[in-house]
Amino acid sequence: MKIYEKAPAKINLLLDVMRKREDGFHEVEMIMTMVDLADRLEMEELPRDTIIISSQAGYIPLDEKNLAFQAARLIKDRYNVRKGVYIHLDKNIPVAAGLAGGSSDAAATLRGLNRLWGLGISEEELCELGAELGSDVPFCVTGGTAIARGRGEKLERISNPPQCWVILAKPPINVSTADVYGKLRANELKHHPSTKDMLSAISNGSFADVCAHLGNVLETVTLQLHPEVLQMKEIMQRLGADGVLMSGSGPTVFGLVSKEAKVSRIYNGLRGFCKEVYVVRMLT
Repeated sequence: MKIYEKAPAKINLLLDVMRKREDGFHEVEMIMTMVDLADRLEMEELPRDTIIISSQAGYIPLDEKNLAFQAARLIKDRYNVRKGVYIHLDKNIPVAAGLAGGSSDAAATLRGLNRLWGLGISEEELCELGAELGSDVPFCVTGGTAIARGRGEKLERISNPPQCWVILAKPPINVSTADVYGKLRANELKHHPSTKDMLSAISNGSFADVCAHLGNVLETVTLQLHPEVLQMKEIMQRLGADGVLMSGSGPTVFGLVSKEAKVSRIYNGLRGFCKEVYVVRMLT
């Protein structure tokens, strides 16, 4: 039997950091939603007790450094599964891009193996397992749109933002999330995006207000470290995107666009500066 799972990318409509915690993590408040750019995973049981991962992408690790591998090992150990699994990972989400590609692969692995082996694990338990793998994994388990608090593991489902086009552009650099958080001085931040205003914009279904209240405090670090991310934001704004923000710790920049007529102009304009450009919809 083969099990198939889709692992969509996420974007942060809002990312705020309150403080650095005693455990070394940061206390965050994020509003995240999924977009229709996805990896696809195919899982098949193996008779011997092993984990094998393959992928068409030549640039990702296929061993214990891979989050899907870690998710498979965690679920096997925790639920005493003595069977093996072969996972093929069809990679479409750029890596180290601020789109939670690895986290979404881990979440899809947890969901898929729960089905493959008939383990009957609740979504809540899957989220708890996911939190052991990474801060974005619990959100990727549930999908939809949510506020994430704590270090990202405390989730509150909210209504979806107004449907629109999302244009993603990833400059040809990789950004380390650990480096960005390491350089962030949370107690020195002058401006914080308003979660209250963003929630109000979403609940009112106001696309203009969602665009007006986009915010990500990690831009204060990443844009200084990597000026090409700032350049990408400026180009996207100049080309006419309605709302523009860096996702996660970057370097991917997304533009929200309400009118289809604008999409091809923005896409073509960005392709002059950047090879990795994607036009997708929100998964609402």
